[in-house]
Amino acid sequence: MINADILSALGPNGILVNVGRGWSVDEDALVAALEAGTIGGAGLDVFYDEPHVPEKLRGFDNVSLLPHVASASVQTRRAMGQLVADNLKGWFAEGRPVTPVPETPVPPNV
Repeated sequence: MINADILSALGPNGILVNVGRGWSVDEDALVAALEAGTIGGAGLDVFYDEPHVPEKLRGFDNVSLLPHVASASVQTRRAMGQLVADNLKGWFAEGRPVTPVPETPVPPNV
């Protein structure tokens, strides 16, 4: 989703921040943009091949790297814990979680 064209549009003062999904940024294009000065820098909390961070990204002074902790607020972690509890309650009470994923063996909604 974030490719060389989008990085170019950010310009030399632009800062890319990714706290969503690692696959959403073309990391090779990002490295090239940083090397060329196409963008001003980056703040990354997620990576394409987590937990592995590309070596080239580690060498930039204008890049901040975090170990996938963007959701580490008290409110978010409480909500995550509550969602786990709600999914367990739904599974054991009704045979279906609140937020099933494709791999969840649940019958279709009726």
